Amino acid sequence: MLQVSVSFYVMTAVYIVLGVAVYRASNQRAKYPLHMLQLEGYSEEEYKNWIRENGDRIKAWRYAPTSEKTPLVMTDRAKRLFAVHRDINSACIALAVVVSAIVCIVHPVASVVVFVVLCLLIYYFQYAVLIRANRINYPREMEINRGFFVEAQEKVRELKKRGLNVVGITGSFGKTSTKFITSTVLEKAFRVQNTPSSYNTPMGLSKVINNDLDEDDEIFLAELGAKEPGEIEEVAELVQPSIGIITAIGPTHMHLFKTIENIQKTKYELIEALDKGDVAIFNYDNDYVKPLADKTVDQRVIRYGMENIERLDVYAKDVAVHERGSSFTLGFKDKGEVCAETKLLGKHNISNLLAAASVGYVLGMDPEAISRGISKVEPVEHRLNIVDGGTGVIVIDDAFNSNPVGARAALDVLSAFKSGKKIIVTPGMVELGAMEEEENYKLGGEIAKVVDYAILVGKKRTEPIQRGLKDAGFDEEKTIVAANLDEATASLGSITAPGDIVLFENDLPDTYDEG
Repeated sequence: MLQVSVSFYVMTAVYIVLGVAVYRASNQRAKYPLHMLQLEGYSEEEYKNWIRENGDRIKAWRYAPTSEKTPLVMTDRAKRLFAVHRDINSACIALAVVVSAIVCIVHPVASVVVFVVLCLLIYYFQYAVLIRANRINYPREMEINRGFFVEAQEKVRELKKRGLNVVGITGSFGKTSTKFITSTVLEKAFRVQNTPSSYNTPMGLSKVINNDLDEDDEIFLAELGAKEPGEIEEVAELVQPSIGIITAIGPTHMHLFKTIENIQKTKYELIEALDKGDVAIFNYDNDYVKPLADKTVDQRVIRYGMENIERLDVYAKDVAVHERGSSFTLGFKDKGEVCAETKLLGKHNISNLLAAASVGYVLGMDPEAISRGISKVEPVEHRLNIVDGGTGVIVIDDAFNSNPVGARAALDVLSAFKSGKKIIVTPGMVELGAMEEEENYKLGGEIAKVVDYAILVGKKRTEPIQRGLKDAGFDEEKTIVAANLDEATASLGSITAPGDIVLFENDLPDTYDEG
């Protein structure tokens, strides 16, 4: 009896020590899935979708995350979630120790097997433990978020009484660029506050409003993002815009929206949130935005674009795109025309400039002041800006999430260069749902018309582009398929020379990887 008792206590002590080690290892292992959950906006559904698509990575015994463009940020929410996660891990490890110790009384050898199996299961299923922690933490987060939301909402309401103008900007693409462009155009005439980077969710906007917006600001530029119907309505309820802009609508996030009609309805939630007599600004060149403009009757409608000028309030004509920017004639329906020049590349950026010019026009700026503002606009990082590293090779960085319109615009810019070899590095386009394969096939055909070399990132996912290139008669020897971006970049060294131009088109989110 004494021998059994000693064995029980010794084995239990060993299990406790090993349990602490497993606890630490499990917490460390959980940081990668936590990062992916954070990138998916803490959405359980999106996270589960990511797990289904990346099961070979997340369920591996040992995974090595790829290079991170957006690293894990231990925000207050992430810390609270991880604390719940650690509590679950502690409970699981404690249960493993207790069960193994009980088995040890009867069969010491079997208890070792039980302990090892339980610890391996706890370690392996950390991605699932995180789901449970997120579900437990969700009500608390919603309560906290609601408090921030209401505080921000009330602050905007009070500032609007003192003269604040709120401009809401939404669209499938062009939102962030338009926001920063508009800020530059307006800042000489007004005190402007905008949201940083791609802050476009209720919590991101609430944070900016509560921490940065003050009574001296005259204009608040708010980017409104959505991945499902109803989300634009929610953020519009928060920021209470009096001017709304729809920049463009196209097939992005199609795996979530399913149809273009759903995207149109969701983006139009911004216009529906405007009061009667407020200003609704539309990109009238976009086929999916045009009908939204035409059906709007309760607001003052401003149409901008480069086509059908007779129907536009703000327009650009005589557009000349060159290697280092663009020039055009900027026109206003009742204020005449001025010459405008910009450092931005691509006709789609002229569209974004016209959106900004439309806001200036509505707010009473004269055409010359708007033109001067346009000339001061700097390229937004990773959105078709030129990077000169001093090697003689010109790099066009268009690495931010790509879409069919933006990809074609980037190729147009590349084709404007008259000397040197033209090279594209791309993994193709993502988040296009059922259209993704077809659009990437078309992209291959477009690439074949412009480039001398095509470097494709990802052997499996670029197969549609490869087919498009081949069917367009592109030289297969000038198609390089790399496993990852590092390999693709390394291959540039063997084909580039001073004077060449390299376009980096799209850079996949951290949640995408072929392993």
